[in-house]
Amino acid sequence: MRLLSRTFVVVMVLVVAYPAPAAEPPGAEWAYKPFKRPAVPDIRDPQSAIRNPIDRFLLAELAANKLAFAPEADRKTLIRRVYFDLIGLPPTPEQVEAFVTDKAADAYEKLVDKLMASPQYGERQSLFWLDLVRFAETDGFNADAVRPLAWRYRDYVIKSFNADKPFDRFVKEQLAGDELFPTDPDALVATGFLRHYPDEYNAVNLEQRRYEIITDIADTTSATFLALTSGCARCHDHKYDPITHKDYFRLQAFFAGFWPTEAPLIPAAERAAYEKKRAAWEAKTADIRATIAQIEEPHHKKASAKQRTRFPEEYASLLDIPTETRTPLQRQLALMIEKQVYARGDISKSLKPTEKDQLDALKAKLAELSKDKPPEPAKAMAMTDLPTPPVTKLYKRGNWQKPGDELVPGFFSAIDDRDADAKPTATSSGRRTALANWVASKDNPLTSRVIVNRLWQQRFGFGIVRTSSDFGTTGDRPTHPELLDWLASELVNPDRKGGGSSPWSLKHIHRLMVTGAAYRQGARGADAGEKVDPDNKLLWQFPRRRLDGEALRDAMLSVSGQLNPKAGGPSVFPELPPELQKTAGAAWKVSTDVAERNRRSVYVFVKRNLRYPLFKLFDAPDRNETCSRRFVTTTAPQALELLNDGIVIGFGKALADRVTKEVGTDREKFADRAFVVAIGRPATSEERAAVLGYLTRHKGTAAEAATDLCHALLNLNEFLYVD
Repeated sequence: MRLLSRTFVVVMVLVVAYPAPAAEPPGAEWAYKPFKRPAVPDIRDPQSAIRNPIDRFLLAELAANKLAFAPEADRKTLIRRVYFDLIGLPPTPEQVEAFVTDKAADAYEKLVDKLMASPQYGERQSLFWLDLVRFAETDGFNADAVRPLAWRYRDYVIKSFNADKPFDRFVKEQLAGDELFPTDPDALVATGFLRHYPDEYNAVNLEQRRYEIITDIADTTSATFLALTSGCARCHDHKYDPITHKDYFRLQAFFAGFWPTEAPLIPAAERAAYEKKRAAWEAKTADIRATIAQIEEPHHKKASAKQRTRFPEEYASLLDIPTETRTPLQRQLALMIEKQVYARGDISKSLKPTEKDQLDALKAKLAELSKDKPPEPAKAMAMTDLPTPPVTKLYKRGNWQKPGDELVPGFFSAIDDRDADAKPTATSSGRRTALANWVASKDNPLTSRVIVNRLWQQRFGFGIVRTSSDFGTTGDRPTHPELLDWLASELVNPDRKGGGSSPWSLKHIHRLMVTGAAYRQGARGADAGEKVDPDNKLLWQFPRRRLDGEALRDAMLSVSGQLNPKAGGPSVFPELPPELQKTAGAAWKVSTDVAERNRRSVYVFVKRNLRYPLFKLFDAPDRNETCSRRFVTTTAPQALELLNDGIVIGFGKALADRVTKEVGTDREKFADRAFVVAIGRPATSEERAAVLGYLTRHKGTAAEAATDLCHALLNLNEFLYVD
């Protein structure tokens, strides 16, 4: 695509209420049926390169419609495509040149392996998963309080994709890592999956808050791993899918004992030594700390009494019940109250001068003894479980105030009509272990189908099932059902003779997809395809796609020479447009270190009530709900942002500075290099003449002309789209 202009179309959508479609016949419940490994079609097509079984399945459908693959993309197009798809960054001019001139028969395969081995691979692949699990670093709702430890889950996902952690283990860690792998710090971090629910932490109706939390966890679990819209069964039997009202609350029962915690991340080999040192320090400082508490406690108690009045007495009175005699439900509700009532605020203004002097002296003495205190261990936002969970009941019409029959955890009856065989331990109910083992089973007909479909969507824009989080009756049927089942089978039981990897390897499936002939097609197929298959469901050409907001920002940072490759750690706050920064105030404290601000977009702080503007404009979700596929809109504000925003103009200036450092101020050399750096190819003769004319006629300084040219290059369709 070599277009110097770009066209934005503003589309107004009229929402019309249509009658509900009639229920489809039972055969539409294809997703619930066990899959078998289909035979690979025997295709002999001399006009099409066949590189792996994926191509054979696709060509069989194309041939039936008298279509074929488009000619293979040229190498410059292909390297840009695979770079953005696998690591989310553009290739450098030197990387493009090396690939174009590499004559080895396996040059492309080696490139794919190199990108998959890059630490940047996980940084890119994690984005789709973070959308799914509605990862955010604030609570949402009006307060939108910060979750300071949430970033560890993001780093866990990146690490898992980079290490090609078997997907069944990845699932189990997130649903029940604390129960299944209690000595593995990564598994504790993984349970952060169960903590990403939006939460109105200062709500006073605690039973409603608890119900909304469990509802969100159950709905997200079902959608993420099983692509089922089970939430529709919260009020009644699902209208279209075989999910009953009872099924829904049996699913909720797995999470009834939820117990959020900030778990210390101490490796098992170091735990005993840490606890010994900690106990010694506590014994040495016991008297000092007791005296400090004696002075402070009356002031904290006074503040707590005021906070307590916010709650109805039926809830506030739970604080008067000894912990050991509270029921499981009372323990959960009391925990919610305690975090508000017993929050340790600033009491300095209420202290008497003598108390303040005494506290200062005691705290100084305590500080002297800090050398003997072992460093505080890192902590993660995690989830554990009560050994005996509260009772789960079937709420009539989904109303938590209208409880019905008591239920035990169980699976979806259309797939496996059994109660869960949970095995309680001294510290947990074992319910989530039973769920995790069922979800991650190779015999579960949904889990492997769902994840390979999500990978296909990442690579081709749409899944084989286009409704990637709805495998139900009202969702789309798979365009290539045999291919979907073959990929699912290859994931759980790879063909070792065919080069298969270990079971549940996402990198193996990913590699099959990007090394196939279908992926290597050009983005311009035969005209016949437009008539026969205008939506390109049969993949007769590669679907051209626009960069998402995160990739767009990373690309601008990369080509302008400003990208900081530092990985992991707490999130960063890049600068906002001035007018927004004024209103954001303390909610968005811009990182003082410029290098930190210029880290990859996956490390930008995710605030539910204030999405980073560039990401929001280019369709990033707000992370309040699971998002399986981002909308791709084309709106006037997108163009205006890229043309007028000071931050984007700054990227243009940085690109101009980079090119000037590399080739100097000679206009011809500058124009040639700017094109190659920005979009990976030389300018055409026509483009070159137009650019040189522009630089000559520009009324500003040479630096201003260079900045304006580079800013224009960042606005090209060719920069924003991947062929």
